[in-house]
Parts: sequence; C-alpha cells; structure tokens
Amino acid sequence: MTNEKNNIKDKKPKFNPYWIYGIVIAVFLAIQVFSSVGSQEGSTTNPTQFLQFVADGDVAKVEIVNKRIAKVYLTKEAEQKEIHKKSIPNTLIPTATKLPNYKFEFGDLQIFQNQLNEVIKEKQLNLTPVYITEDNFFGDLLISVLPFILLIGVWIFIMRRMSGGAGGGAGGQIFNIGKSKAKLFDQNTEVKTTFKDVAGLEGAKEEVQEIVDFLKYPEKYTSLGGKIPKGALLVGPPGTGKTLLARAVAGEAKVPFFSLSGSDFVEMFVGVGASRVRDLFKQAKEKSPSIIFIDEIDAIGRARGKNAMSGSNDERENTLNQLLTEMDGFGTNTNVIVLAATNRADILDTALMRAGRFDRQIFVDLPDVRERKEIFEVHLRPLKKAKDLDLDFLSKQTPGFSGADIANVCNEAALIAARNGKKEVDKQDFLDAVDRIIGGLEKKNKIITPGEKRAVAFHEAGHATVSWMLEHAAPLVKVTIVPRGRSLGAAWYLPEERLIVHPEQMLDEMCAALGGRAAEKVIFNKISTGALSDLEKVTKQARAMVTIYGLSDKVGNLTYYDSSGQNEYGFTKPYSEKTAELIDKEISDLIETQYERAIKLLEDNKDKLTELANVLLEKEVIFKDNLEKIFGKRDFNNEEIETVVE
Repeated sequence: MTNEKNNIKDKKPKFNPYWIYGIVIAVFLAIQVFSSVGSQEGSTTNPTQFLQFVADGDVAKVEIVNKRIAKVYLTKEAEQKEIHKKSIPNTLIPTATKLPNYKFEFGDLQIFQNQLNEVIKEKQLNLTPVYITEDNFFGDLLISVLPFILLIGVWIFIMRRMSGGAGGGAGGQIFNIGKSKAKLFDQNTEVKTTFKDVAGLEGAKEEVQEIVDFLKYPEKYTSLGGKIPKGALLVGPPGTGKTLLARAVAGEAKVPFFSLSGSDFVEMFVGVGASRVRDLFKQAKEKSPSIIFIDEIDAIGRARGKNAMSGSNDERENTLNQLLTEMDGFGTNTNVIVLAATNRADILDTALMRAGRFDRQIFVDLPDVRERKEIFEVHLRPLKKAKDLDLDFLSKQTPGFSGADIANVCNEAALIAARNGKKEVDKQDFLDAVDRIIGGLEKKNKIITPGEKRAVAFHEAGHATVSWMLEHAAPLVKVTIVPRGRSLGAAWYLPEERLIVHPEQMLDEMCAALGGRAAEKVIFNKISTGALSDLEKVTKQARAMVTIYGLSDKVGNLTYYDSSGQNEYGFTKPYSEKTAELIDKEISDLIETQYERAIKLLEDNKDKLTELANVLLEKEVIFKDNLEKIFGKRDFNNEEIETVVE
C-alpha cells in the first residue's frame, strides 16, 4: 500500500516556475477576450445612415466615446421597425445596462458635431450627444508592462544558459550560479560499479580500497596517532580506468560521494569558480565523512603564472587558490578526502601536488598481458562468444591497448559478427576488430593503378623481409596491401613488452621501419612519398635516442628532456648552436646508417623479397606462415607467438 502511495506521489506533476508565467499570460488573454466579446455589441453603420436615423426620430441617445466612436441607442418604437430588427444586441455575457444598437467610427469630431447639430435643429429634436472617455485598464497595462516582461524573460533565459543548465538545481538558476554543480551519490543513490568490475590495476585498487577503509573504520588508523590522507591523485594515460576506479569507490563506499569535472568550476563570471569550490567543501563537511572526486583536474589545476597573456587576476587561478586553501589551509577539513584524476600531471601546479593536499599519487598505467586478459574477461561477459575463444591469445594480440581500447575491441567484434550474420563472436571477429581499430576500415573500392599496387606490395614486403631478418625487430603477424584508412598498405607486428630498451633493439626497429623505402630503392631504383609515416616514426625515435636517452656517443650522456613539463628554458634551447648542429648530424647519421643497412639486407635477399611481393600481389593479405615458407623459421630464440590463420 505504501509503494502504491509513493507511485501516486511520483506520478504527480512537479511544480515548474514557468507555470506562473503561463497563468499570468492566460489571465491577460482572458481579460482581453472577454472585454472584446463585451465590446462587440450592436451593428455597424456609418455617419450618413446615422444622420438619417436621427432625422427619422429613431435615435434616443448618442454616446461619443474617446472623440472617435459613436454608440447609438434607438427608441423602443424604432426597435420594432423592420429596418432595425437586426440591430438589437445579442451578447453572451448578461449585463444590467442597455447595450447600443449601432456603433460606428467617424473622422473629424467638429465636422460630425456640426452635421448632427444641423439635423437636430432642422427637425427640432430633443437629442443631446453625451461625451464619454473609456479606459482599457488591462490592455493599457499589458502594453506598458509587456516590453519589460520580455526584457526580464530574455535576461533570465540568457543567465540560466550561461550558468550551466536549464534545470532548477544548484547552478541552474541565476541566484544559484555560485553553488556547486557536484552530483551527490550516497546510500539513497544506487551505484552498481564495484571493485569486482575493475579488472587489472591491482596496485591502484589496493590504494583506493584503503582510502575507502579509512572512512569506514577511521579508529583503526587514528588509534596509533596516524592521520587520514587528505587526497589521492589518479595519474595515467587516457582510457586506463581512472574514472572507473572512482565509480567503484562511489559504489563501495558507504559515505557521501561528490562527483564533478574540473571544468564545472569555470565560468565567465569573476569569482564563480572560487565560490563553487567553497560551496562544494561546505557540503562535504556537512556530510562528513565524505569523498570529493574531481575528474580532469588539470582544467583548474594548471601551474600558475606560466601564461603571460592572462593577468594575475585570472579566474582559473582564483579557483585553484581557493581549492588549495580548502584542501590544506588554515582551517581543517575533517574526514573529507579528495580524489582527482588527470592524464596531464606534468602541467599541474606544484602546490597542488605537495604532501598534505594530494598525499598519494596513484599511477594507473597501461595494462600488461595478464591484466589485459582480466579486462577481456570483464568485457566479454555480456557477449555471446565462441566456446573455444582463447583469451590468452587475445591479450597477446593487443599490446599497448588500454582498458577503453579493449572495450572497443569487444564491441567492434560483436558488431562485425552481427554484420556477417553469425550467432556467436569468434576469434576471427576479434582479429578483424583489432585490424579495424589499428588500421582503419578497409577500402577495397579505392582506385589504385597496377603500378601503384606493385609499388605498395614491394614496400610492405620490404618491411616484412627486414623485420624477419633482424633479431630485435618485432615479430610479424600480418601484411596487407588492401587500403585502410589513409594508408595504401599496412604491416602488423607484435612488439615485445619491454620495461627497458637497449640501443640495438631501437636500431633494429628503425631499420625495419625503413625497409619499405629501401625495397623501393632496390627494386625500382627510385623512391616515393609512401614512406611518410615510416620516416616520421624513425625521426622521432632517432631524436629520442640522441636528446632524451643519451644513447649517442658523440653527444654523450646528456638529456634535454624535462619530466616536470615546466619548460624552464622558455623559447631558448638548452644547448648551443654548435651542439644543435651536432644533434642534427647524429640524428641524420643514425637514420642513414639504418637505411643503408636495410638496403644491403634486401639486396642480399632480393629473390626472396620478389617472391614475397608476388605472393602479396596475388593474395593481398599474407601471414607469418607465408614468410616461413619463403625464408624458413627465424634463427633467434625469441618467444614464439601464435600464428594467425587466415
């Protein structure tokens, strides 16, 4: 019975302030309609007919309203005449006063009055016009007030739009513009995400779980004299699960959880951001113990004073100053923990990162092969997958993929299977999904001349040949000359997941990347623009070896990399012009050496390169087993990877 009453209450319409505006307008319209209905009494005539009625003695009274309208009242005898039968007023609204029989509008009052006086004098009638001034109070009021109502309405509409929403919640109305826009999740709000839904990220989960434990059982930690941490910063690449971790905290913690984005503090009005920060922490203190989660905190936490174009009174800096004060200022925030997430920790202000504000920095890195398997298990739950689907294989085929990428792979595989009319998602669908995400959609209808197709085939065969011959190059998975995205061909490799990289490994990768252009030089004795992406990759890698990792003998053990991202040098280089020339020469020498190395490898195996290119021209897609038939098995003792069968 109680549930039925609650349902009835929920179905009742909620009050909306626009109803007031609608009622006021409806009242004014009703008054105008009824007044117009009451003013439509009597028939219409003209001054000439009226003067004839006066001459015939049919007029009992004449009222001149506002010096331009005449209301004519007939005598009782005249109303019985056939000519005046239609003039008897018939109104819907009953009235105690007699309504006029005729009504007309005249031009000049003086001329009309002279004509009327002549007829009265000539016929010797006892008729005297009555002059009346009528005011339409409500109509005049509406005309005078309506412009102001429109201006106020437009102003309120604009301010509501600028203040961030059309709803009636905090921040939606102009008078609440300084209120916090955080969403509150508490015991009344059902959040289904838990730590069980967060696969991988074991270290990060432990840290976050401990924060939840702090708030649930504070005595366990404070009994030894310890203090609960003020905040934790989740740092990591996009798509690694930082916001998902925060959602899991909201689902696990039995305390109020305030969630908002860093951009929610920023407005065009001065002081609004700082006011929202104060209001947010005020609400959190009232409901303590509680958690505040600020997603993308770099929107307001950027280092101060680095932008010369903005003045010292920058609104974003005011918001950051207020946040710093609230997190660890003169006052105390008992049992309020701040969680924040960003993928740009290098640009955050150092005052925000210090201990006492964000005591813990939790790094959420890209998942390794074991964690990718766990993530696949989570995202494969809702899919109708094949029973023999090998998760170990899928996790090995997706190196460098984030949790969001894996979720996208699973969804794309399901779409591909549905498109092909399958009843379940199998291994090939996942491989096609990986190809679709990495390389783009196949464009089999793209017009390519036979000469271009032959050049692309030798280019991709060059990549495959050189990578097969080099010990540290990534093992090949698949080569295709079917256009995908912006590329005319592509080669898929399975890079080894290394924590540290040696120079010979980087040089082998550079040589394999230059194998495409080297093949064009060896076969056609001319090169093309098809190696643009290869050259970009190789140049970045060579520059990193020289200027970041200190792997150049001539430049030495120096690095010009600034891990803090503060760029202390401004617009000046941290090295001399002579060193700049040396760096440029070293980069060029590294690339040219590997290019010549690739050319020599391909010249020594020109017949096999040609055979591989012909197979590629015939099949358009080749795999690892095709290379083994031509080159034989690799002699290097690298970890074997599973062969992808077409």
